[in-house]
Amino acid sequence: MRITTEKNDVDRMTDDEKIACIKRVIIESGDRIRTRFPVLSHQDFIGAAILIISLAGMAGCAALYYYGLMTWWLCIPLSALFASFTHELEHDLIHYMYFRKKPLPHNLMMLFGWLARPSTINPWLRRRIHIYHHQHSGMKDDIEERGISNGETWGLRRLLMTGDGTMAVLFGLRYLPTWRERAVRIFHALVAYFPLGWIHWGLWYCFFGFHLINGITQMSGFGEPTWSPATLKFMSVVNFLTVVWIAPNVLRSFCLHFVSSNIHYFGDIQDGNFIQQTQVMKTWWMIPFQLFCFNFGSTHAIHHFVLRDPFYIRQMTASDAHKIMRRMGVRFNDTGTFFRANQYHTDQF
Repeated sequence: MRITTEKNDVDRMTDDEKIACIKRVIIESGDRIRTRFPVLSHQDFIGAAILIISLAGMAGCAALYYYGLMTWWLCIPLSALFASFTHELEHDLIHYMYFRKKPLPHNLMMLFGWLARPSTINPWLRRRIHIYHHQHSGMKDDIEERGISNGETWGLRRLLMTGDGTMAVLFGLRYLPTWRERAVRIFHALVAYFPLGWIHWGLWYCFFGFHLINGITQMSGFGEPTWSPATLKFMSVVNFLTVVWIAPNVLRSFCLHFVSSNIHYFGDIQDGNFIQQTQVMKTWWMIPFQLFCFNFGSTHAIHHFVLRDPFYIRQMTASDAHKIMRRMGVRFNDTGTFFRANQYHTDQF
């Protein structure tokens, strides 16, 4: 198929033809990059190395904080940055991009990636949900997108759902018509988050509740509550884990979900139409959020067209991909979606 910049030629193309054109350009760009940098052929090694460096970075931050050599306000974002790489690795692992034919290292990478990010659901269970997301992205039964607040109008409820997996499950129950379905959804969520999610959110609520009580009593003029020595000792552990493990993932997951939930269209798109599924979001004010999800808003749409490339190659092909995607009608920086509850069509607003 001839690639053209002529608007009239593009207008005569069907969406399927546009999609095929975009796929071809992305694949060819990826092939050229692999030829130019032969080291990229060692994909298993690269994935394992990124995981090891990320885990070492998180451990190093924890050690520096423990010995008083790093402040909490530096430890949290730096650890979140390292954890964000493990999320990209898990996503690639879900698509079997590393150690496809070697179950042991493949599953070990999945496990250690999950340990680095305890706020997430079981990655082996997530694989089924994520594959369905690619098959029917933006449909009403796309649980992955619904779970991070897609289809919600922006407000306090969506804000809580974006940053808190527990809130996302609870607020999402209202879409289910019967109590039996709601009970099943809660059971599935409990299974999916067991055990790391239970630990993560349990520690987070414990940390938040303890300091909230202290803050309220002090502001009320009653002074700090008298806690037992055992409680204070326990909270010292909770405080440490919150800084080095829990809070970094609260920050990371909020940024990822904020970006992801606003680049995906939901509820009124054509099933299987990749052009309508996502947009490319790379406005300047998204940079702080993009920092903790490896430029997800700019590159994730590429992944919807071509699944084969790991996250770092998608970044390298972004320039070529964005040019052809823009020509073929993929939307860029459609901030109006914030006011349309992820709706693709604008004629109703």
